Amino acid sequence: MHPICFHIGAKAIYWYGVLGAVAFLAASAHWSLLARWKGWPPSRGSDLAIWLVLGGLLGARLNYVVANLRYYLNNPSEILRIDHGGLIFYGGVAGGAIMVLILSRRWRVPILELADFTLTGLPLAHAIGRIGCFLNGCCYGTPTCLPWAVWMHDAYRHPTQLYESLANIIIYLLILRLYLRRPVRGLPTAVYLLGYPPLRFLVEFVRGDERMRAGPLTVAQWVSLFLVFIALILLFRVSRHRETYSPKAEVGSDQHSS
Repeated sequence: MHPICFHIGAKAIYWYGVLGAVAFLAASAHWSLLARWKGWPPSRGSDLAIWLVLGGLLGARLNYVVANLRYYLNNPSEILRIDHGGLIFYGGVAGGAIMVLILSRRWRVPILELADFTLTGLPLAHAIGRIGCFLNGCCYGTPTCLPWAVWMHDAYRHPTQLYESLANIIIYLLILRLYLRRPVRGLPTAVYLLGYPPLRFLVEFVRGDERMRAGPLTVAQWVSLFLVFIALILLFRVSRHRETYSPKAEVGSDQHSS
């Protein structure tokens, strides 16, 4: 656990923030290249990244603040301190989903097409971000005697952050390969929802940090189950309608992104 990347004078720069910036740049570059391949203005990729960061950070931070409301009521000056942790992924997904909905209307692109496009890059950013979590020491696992356990918070623990990072890299490669083959519209989205949420559901059982619970499961596990349900509905729709598209051929009528 090495949370501090370097210092600028007396100011500590944390790995969490540094790798968050790297995740943003990697996803932005990915979407810009894919937009060019798709026939969209390349700037649309960077525009998407900027709006997703705004919506994602707002949703992720709001979720975290609400989950730790008592602390932030007593320490309101800490609410905007996100440079060394304090984001909840599913809150970010909710904020990002709202942005995708808004952009799909603004760019006149079908919502599922833009969701497919977005989810080709999200796992890449998430994989990088989880490495930041690992170095920061947050989102850690329960104690274990497994040979790959890592020393963190005075015990050998499951490297839950690295479990998610590795899985997200696999999901990223799978969805990108699927997308480049011009799949049925909505299928990449369904694949993501059948990939990450089940993984998150299982990882929650070996998370050692404080978790919000609702009955026998954590809130994240309930959200994961809900997203799997959405994925199954989407798969049913995809199997019935099979709306194939060529990413290079279908471009929103608004060619000028902003």
